[in-house]
Amino acid sequence: MPGGVVPAGGAPGDGAPGDGAPGRHRRHGRADDGPPGTGEDALLEGLVPELPPGDWTELGPGDDAAVVRADDGRVVVTTDALVAERHFRPRTASPEDVGWKAAAQNLADVAAMGAVPTALVVALVVPERPPEPWAEGWTTSLARGLAAACRSLDGAQGCGVVGGDLTGGDQVVVSVTALGDLRGLAPVRRDGARPGDLVALAGVQGRSAAGLAVLERRARRAAAAWAGSRVESAADEGIADLVRAHRRPRPPCAAGPAAAEAGATAMLDVSDGLVRDAGRLARAGAVVLDLSSELLAPHHEAVLSVADLLGVEAWRLVLEGGEDHGLLATFPAEAVLPEGFELVGVVRAGTAPGVLVDGEPYGRTGGWDHFV
Repeated sequence: MPGGVVPAGGAPGDGAPGDGAPGRHRRHGRADDGPPGTGEDALLEGLVPELPPGDWTELGPGDDAAVVRADDGRVVVTTDALVAERHFRPRTASPEDVGWKAAAQNLADVAAMGAVPTALVVALVVPERPPEPWAEGWTTSLARGLAAACRSLDGAQGCGVVGGDLTGGDQVVVSVTALGDLRGLAPVRRDGARPGDLVALAGVQGRSAAGLAVLERRARRAAAAWAGSRVESAADEGIADLVRAHRRPRPPCAAGPAAAEAGATAMLDVSDGLVRDAGRLARAGAVVLDLSSELLAPHHEAVLSVADLLGVEAWRLVLEGGEDHGLLATFPAEAVLPEGFELVGVVRAGTAPGVLVDGEPYGRTGGWDHFV
């Protein structure tokens, strides 16, 4: 993907594979390693046509770097990476699923600042052989997943994939950098919550964790159902919906800018679990977030049947499950919550910042930790 993409390899004597030195990056088309259409060229020819150009793109793939319009004069920027067998398993997620998720989690981070996503830059590590059970051509499928997320997620339409990096390695890694535009508004930070504020959630909670639990336990003929076979019962259909929620989360990107316009005092993407991420807002603002199980009950109800089936605690899925990529925000008590947000608690003063559930300390941190 030129326009910032640096394929793998190198010229002979310059760290190229085959001369005894580790492979190094080089610019596309600047090394004579074979005829056009083979190797890296073939990968790029499959990738680039799948990528959406974007409404803010002045110059996309094809040069040393892309040019993206920044109407606001400020640029929101974030980056995140997915590593095979740590953040996803190829045996339970297709390349398109991984492309979708890589885009979605970064689009959510931009939205959590109150910004509109404008562009993605993607770095991709490609092993010599596809991981099982992926097939040749998986990079093109992954690009289609990236594009599908940009085109389908509410509030992300118009976001382009404008370039990145392509290199070889031992395992699949997808790293995405996302850009956003604040449209003249102040960024919504994590440290603005104040006692008396409302706590509100946009999006779903616990569904991705429930879907992951199903995949891991192989419950109710999972192998066939998740491969796309005919779903034979309403129960299976409900379980399949949860698996789809894990494979292709739908962050409410439009809700982020709407929250900024409505005067949100703090906000973040719920990626690592509701209690864990609420704790981050609490510590940043030196306050206590008191969540209500009554207000969160619809999320509990949505995962209860699969929790019972698997023998797991439904409230743990809701309060500790990650990767739904909803938006948790606080608003002044007199604020009218913008469309997409629902009240889930209140902000209280306290001597020790933290999270309560129904006025009581939640006994576990839970959630996802990359280093545990």
